[in-house]
Amino acid sequence: MYVNQEMENLKSLLERGLRRLNSGGRMVVISFQSMEDRLVKQAFRSAEQAGRVRMLTPKPVTPSEAEMARNPRSRSSKLRAVAT
Repeated sequence: MYVNQEMENLKSLLERGLRRLNSGGRMVVISFQSMEDRLVKQAFRSAEQAGRVRMLTPKPVTPSEAEMARNPRSRSSKLRAVAT
């Protein structure tokens, strides 16, 4: 994560992506680590409080038991979405 500057790149993506959303647009992010999810949650909440977007997923969407049985790597995934 440090070598690839993943957290900095995610922050940049969230900032630029939220700014570029057109009216009626949606932004969806799937995170696999708690630090990533925290950044996404904070960015989406901040944008919602500023009145730029509305949260489509107040709680993160997580995989079902069936999905995790088919795809064990999905167990840590969390999906969050916002719309303009």
